[in-house]
Amino acid sequence: MSRILNADVEKRAGAAAPALFEDETGAVPATSFEYGDSLYAKLQRLGGKINVEQRGIERVPEDERTDNSYWNIGSMWLAANMVVPSFTIGVLGKPLFAMGFVDSALVIIFFNMIAVMTVCFFSAFGPAFGLRQMVLSRFWFGWWGVKLIAIFNVLACIGWAAANIIVGAQLINAVNPSVPGYAGILIIAFCTQLVVFFGYRVVHAYEYWSWIPTFIVFLVVLGVFAHSGDFINIPMGVGRAELGSVLSYGSTVFGFGTGYTSFAADYTVYQPSNRPRRKVFLATWLGIFPTLLFTELLGAAIVTSTALNGGDNAYQQGYDEAGVGGLLGAVLFPRVGGFGKFCVVVLALSIVANNCPNIYSVSLTLMVMGRWTRHVPRFVWTVFATGVYIAIAIPGYSNFEAVLENFMHFIGYWLAIYEGIALTEHFVFRRGFSGYQPEDYDNRDKLPPGIAALLAFCCGIVGMVTGMSQSWWVGPIAKQAGLAPTGGDVGFELGFAFAAVSYLILRMVELRIFKR
Repeated sequence: MSRILNADVEKRAGAAAPALFEDETGAVPATSFEYGDSLYAKLQRLGGKINVEQRGIERVPEDERTDNSYWNIGSMWLAANMVVPSFTIGVLGKPLFAMGFVDSALVIIFFNMIAVMTVCFFSAFGPAFGLRQMVLSRFWFGWWGVKLIAIFNVLACIGWAAANIIVGAQLINAVNPSVPGYAGILIIAFCTQLVVFFGYRVVHAYEYWSWIPTFIVFLVVLGVFAHSGDFINIPMGVGRAELGSVLSYGSTVFGFGTGYTSFAADYTVYQPSNRPRRKVFLATWLGIFPTLLFTELLGAAIVTSTALNGGDNAYQQGYDEAGVGGLLGAVLFPRVGGFGKFCVVVLALSIVANNCPNIYSVSLTLMVMGRWTRHVPRFVWTVFATGVYIAIAIPGYSNFEAVLENFMHFIGYWLAIYEGIALTEHFVFRRGFSGYQPEDYDNRDKLPPGIAALLAFCCGIVGMVTGMSQSWWVGPIAKQAGLAPTGGDVGFELGFAFAAVSYLILRMVELRIFKR
């Protein structure tokens, strides 16, 4: 039977939302979001009139989980990765790490194989519990500890969106140099906002179809480049220098592939709870893994053309002048003319599919961070987030390559630590899905204290620092993993290991003291 959360219940549970009807499972029916005369309720009623998703981080009732399509799960990640940013990750192997095609390909295959596993695994939590990823994280990090994780996730989502939109703006600039970078950024941001404003169902509907034209264009790029004969099989390196390059590039690839982990469950919460977890895992895997391989391997192949000798290298010149957009322009423009420009514009607009998960999920993450943030409807937060990443992308447009490399490492670092703690809690202490009481998601007195998780997170940072290799810091272990002075980046591996092992010990102590 439904009940309304009053002030006493809110105080006891630590609830931050306006008064909402909640059943015994902690689920909140959609009809309750328009209850009352507050500004929140008025905004929700306004959103309801235009079919905007009103739900934030509240648990989804079973009778509202009407998304019965496995293709919705797979196409979500297929569209989000059939985009130029994933192609760009493949391109980075040669200019940043001096790698040829074969060694780049091996790194792409191996590190993606590891990276996508947690995305697939946590996607299965959505149907099981009807909760968003950051809310699920309360069961691992506690009521207060999850706020730190939420801060990292907000930074990651906003950073992703800014990096992605810069790529799109570069493509538009490559088609028409008279269009400044900020104009391309504004165009793509506006299109993204139109989709995420309406929420889960519109996001899924857009991703359901948007990958098709992008896939066709990538096939055109592949065909044109293969016909050109400009592929160069750059020899693989050997020794410690190659080891360092493989580890550092692998960290970049891992950071991209695992980047969806922190909001994986957000896109399956409307799936029925009786969904077999293996099928949800497989649907996610089929959507994300083959797509990452296709786009990144294509990028790794095309960038080898910048090693062509003799005369002016149009590929290198295009890459120097307009980044990835210039490189694609060098492939398409001389051979297919105006149609090539059309293809590049399609690829630029594909950024919308990649940014939708970021901006949709950042709005949900913001609602975990404090009491007052849940008094703002989800769709309002999407507008705020859009303004923030536009403000970051415009000044960052001219320094994209260095920004992207550092950002990919950052993503890989913090998510590896997050994964080390979450997986240890799930498998060791909760012993699988049966160890959760999902109705307690909004009751801080029944959630873990989070002390063990926060201390383990700090230990993970120690591992990260000793293993990271950045232009501004090279850890002592990283120096041994490659050729001086840069070494090889093993930050995410050590971050995961330090966090998992320390959490195993600290959580046992925490359970003994707090009994929860």
